[in-house]
Amino acid sequence: MAWQVDYAHSQIEATVRHMMISNVRGRFEKFTVNAVIDENNIANTKLDVQIDAASINTKMEQRDQHLVSPDFLDVANYPFITFKSKRIEAIDANRGKMIGDLTIKDVTREIALDVEYAGQALSPWGTTNAGFSASTKVYRKDWGLNWNAALETGGWLVGDEVKIDIEVEFTKAPEKVPA
Repeated sequence: MAWQVDYAHSQIEATVRHMMISNVRGRFEKFTVNAVIDENNIANTKLDVQIDAASINTKMEQRDQHLVSPDFLDVANYPFITFKSKRIEAIDANRGKMIGDLTIKDVTREIALDVEYAGQALSPWGTTNAGFSASTKVYRKDWGLNWNAALETGGWLVGDEVKIDIEVEFTKAPEKVPA
């Protein structure tokens, strides 16, 4: 059976240090996930994710406009951020690492996502749903996201480390009955 992403219960967020004293979170409002999930051999599972870079929402319009500018994501030239899985390394029955290529702007680097399988549940509407959480930390300058401003008190306006948190809920598509 095929699994489809339940976008109403899925999200991709990024968190970065602001002025070295707090964290700012942003959510990408538009993304697609194409998944081929092999329930019998999870190592054969493949994921392709395409994020609309212009859909970043940090709850501050001025900051969002700066993030989509050439200083950061440069969405006029690079409208999408992509992730393509390459392999999965199981740790135990519910945890593993998904290794794949993350492309931001014109730079592709391999990253490892720490993935946790939360299990499956039968919904009140008769669907079978499965939940996954994933996270990683990356350094934005590895993708050419270099803009920053020095603080008068020392340090920098924008932290280099970006924490990525992902929640994905899949719904099992009903089997098609041959006519």
